[in-house]
Order: sequence, then structure tokens, then C-alpha cells
Amino acid sequence: MDIRTFRSEITDRLGSGQAVSALNAAFAAGNELLHSASEIRLRTGLPLLVIGGLRKEKYFLAASGRIVSAQSAYLPTKDEVNRIFASICRSSVYAYKEDIRNGFITLRGGHRVGIAGKMLPDGSVYDVSSLNLRIARQVKGCASEMIRHIIKNQDEIYSTLIISPPACGKTTIIRDIARILGSGCKTPYFKGANVGIIDERSEIAACYNGTPANDVGMMTDVYDACPKEKGILMMIRSMAPEIIITDEIGGPGDAAAVESAMNAGVKIIATAHGSRLSDLKVRREIAAMIGAGVFEKYITLRAGSGPAMIQEVTEAVE
Repeated sequence: MDIRTFRSEITDRLGSGQAVSALNAAFAAGNELLHSASEIRLRTGLPLLVIGGLRKEKYFLAASGRIVSAQSAYLPTKDEVNRIFASICRSSVYAYKEDIRNGFITLRGGHRVGIAGKMLPDGSVYDVSSLNLRIARQVKGCASEMIRHIIKNQDEIYSTLIISPPACGKTTIIRDIARILGSGCKTPYFKGANVGIIDERSEIAACYNGTPANDVGMMTDVYDACPKEKGILMMIRSMAPEIIITDEIGGPGDAAAVESAMNAGVKIIATAHGSRLSDLKVRREIAAMIGAGVFEKYITLRAGSGPAMIQEVTEAVE
């Protein structure tokens, strides 16, 4: 990400102040470690922190933007954190109340700001104490090897469950899978299909004002911030998808919705947390999908190797 994009999509939305100046200075200096940043954390009275790289290295920033020790890092004040929060909300917290109840606000470019503080019974937050800016990056081509295991022929794919430990890039991968399947590809040849994404956590397409910030394919429709169970059934009824893609299945009602898609002839690409297929067989909803024969293939990712590093491909037993 270049400094112009960083400012236009991120720090311009954060407003002004010493922490924002430090971030701009750090990225303007051209430090490659910072340009691979995945998170920026602002905590009241605690060191300004940037996390980046495949190993999630932690870098503390001084007020000047230099990388320093935690003891020398800049400490955002309570007023500063709350001013930044107000700027993210464009000085209208009420307008973002639904986003705040979900714990985050999405910025242009698909970046997300997580919010922590005092929780009210209705799920809203006040006295904000922490902000976690998760920097979105689309990695086109990261699924080019995996897609060979998913495409069956020019017209059809295998319904596939991608199993991944945390921080292995599974969302990055299914975003690229959506792009490939929703646009078609030459190697292996696939002519493209109508793809429906159920993006419950707004992470796959990263919609901003209803429009995907990421390239998820030219024949792809997105239900943003929609519960998977509801979204899958709505997509089948209204958008005639050939493929449905969703992230982190396993919640209440997911099995019935996914089985409905299967019975309607729709292929499913989904992800689930785990280190191996056997981990998932003790989880009721996923075990039900496995038992119903929803998935034809299971692809397990290798921990700590970056996105799309395949550990194992397992075909379903008929």
C-alpha cells in the first residue's frame, strides 16, 4: 500500500492528532515492515502498535513515526482515542450505531476498525478505550494452486470445505476463489458461474456503501452483513446462484441452510476453523453437513505459512 492510498483510505478518516501524524510519518518513511502492516492498534495510555508480516511482528511507534521500544513509544490519550473514534463516525455516532453493535466500522477500501470500551445492554459502546484498525489487502492469485483441486470441469466445481487454523489467510483465499469462479479462468479452464457470497462479517467482499471494495468476480452477488442461515436461503430464492461462498460456517442453523443449497443443486465453498478434518466432526452443525454429504472435498491449510499453503486434500467418502 502506497502512502497516498494509506492516507486517503485510512488516516484521512482518522482525523488529526499526534497518533495520526506518527502513522503518516512512519508509512511515508517507506519502511517495508510497516507497508506489510495488517493491524494498527490504538489503546488509551498504551504504546502505539503496528502489527505486520506473516509472523505478525509487533512494532511500536514514537511520536516521530520511528520504530522504537515499547518504553519509548507514543501513548495515545483517552481524548485522542475518542476524537479518532468520532472522526471515524464522521461526528455522528448514531449514524453508525448498527455497525458499532457489531463491534466494528468498515472504511473505504474494506479496512475495518474494531472498537472496545464500555458496553451497554443494547450492544453499543461508549467510553471507547481501544481501536483496532485491520488493514485489508486483496491478494489476487493466492488461490491459483488451490483452484485446481476445486474445479471439476469447465462447467462444474466440487463443493469444498477449507479447514484452517487461525491466521492462515482463509478469508483471503475464498475471496480469490470467488474472483476466479465468478469471472472464469483459463488454467484449469472454467467458463465462470453465478456466485453468491454470504458475507456475514463484511470481510470477503468488504462492501462500502453496499458496493464490494474487493474484486470478487464479475458474475458475483453479495449479501453484506447478513447472517449465513438467512442469507443462503435468500440467495437461493432470489439470485439463482450456481455457487455459494461463505466464511466460518458452523453456527446454529448453518447445516440446514447449506443442505437446502445442496438440495437445490448449488455448490458450496466454505471455511471452518480447525487443524484437521477430525476436529470438525465433534462440532454438531459441521458434523451434520459432513454426514449429509454436502462437501465433496476438504482442503486443510498449513499453520503459519501464509495464505493458501495446502497441507492436505481429502475427498469425501461416498
